[in-house]
Amino acid sequence: MSAPERIPPRSVTTDEPLADLLTHGELTVRGRIRDASNAALYCTVTQDGREATCVYKPVAGERPLWDFPDGTLAQREVAAYEVSEATGWGLIPPTVLREGPYGEGMVQLWIEASPEADLLALVDAEEPEPGWKAIGFAEVGDGKTALLVHADDERLRRLAVLDAVINNADRKGGHLLPTEDGRLYGIDHGVTFNTENKLRTLLWGWAGEPLTPEAIDALKGLQEALTAEGALAGRLSALITAAELDATRARVAVLLETGTHPEPSGEWPAIPWPPV
Repeated sequence: MSAPERIPPRSVTTDEPLADLLTHGELTVRGRIRDASNAALYCTVTQDGREATCVYKPVAGERPLWDFPDGTLAQREVAAYEVSEATGWGLIPPTVLREGPYGEGMVQLWIEASPEADLLALVDAEEPEPGWKAIGFAEVGDGKTALLVHADDERLRRLAVLDAVINNADRKGGHLLPTEDGRLYGIDHGVTFNTENKLRTLLWGWAGEPLTPEAIDALKGLQEALTAEGALAGRLSALITAAELDATRARVAVLLETGTHPEPSGEWPAIPWPPV
């Protein structure tokens, strides 16, 4: 019996066979990802001689949150992926909702991050150097502070726009996965699509700056796809509430109206804790 064809745990363009593999393949749990706040299981999925590694987050393993309905985080992860795909940027690994060994849950292709990538840093300076954007000052012990910065990187800038659209309440440094082939993926999108402004992120470096022409084009495409007749709206309606879908439309409209990256509202902690 020949070994299954291995799909590398890296940048993979979404295609129907891959989606079918993630949705219908045999899911086998290999271990648990211990750093995750909710149950996250490292798995393999196999089908017709193909195999991939993936993450499986069963709904049964979700911890209740005061500001999100119970048992909805997996659906929100899939909804975030759908919006990412609609932008054309491919910022979230292929993600599906399916039955698994512990019930319904989110299954997402595993992405192997490149340890050499340098996207975040703490610097002993008042202002960032060229090529970096300031996030804010952070305590580093002994009463000292350092400037937390992120790279002035177009991939991060796209992700900042996506987070504003999906209202991501938890964009930490550990949720950024740069790959050796130059791609960047974001993961952990369970706390998204709230009807209230919950944007909490490390990617504030462009706050108040004009959106790029590329971002404007992507937002216009989203606006069209989110109309009642749009294909994206139909997919999201099965994953989030009608009020959350309307709020997503409103966020896109505001971004297009202002033409700028959002700024912290002051009504909600702007940076997640811990930041990494």
